[in-house]
Amino acid sequence: MTEHGRFERSQKMVIVNGILVVVVLIVILQLWLLTATVNGFLAGDHAITIPAGLASLVCLGLNLGLLRYLYRFE
Repeated sequence: MTEHGRFERSQKMVIVNGILVVVVLIVILQLWLLTATVNGFLAGDHAITIPAGLASLVCLGLNLGLLRYLYRFE
C-alpha cells in the first residue's frame, strides 16, 4: 500500500483476479446445483427444490456482494 492507504495498480489486479476466481467457482457451483436439482426433480424428489433454491440465492448474494465490493474498490 502507498502512503495514502490506496493500492497500487499491480495490487489491484491481484485482488480483482482473486475475486474473479471466486466468482467463477460460485457460478460453477450454481450450475452443478441446477443440474442436481433438475435431475432430482425429474426423478420425483420434489423436496429438494426449496433448499436448492435457497442455496442458489445465497450464491447470488455472494456474487452481488463481490460486485458491490469491486464498484467501491476504485
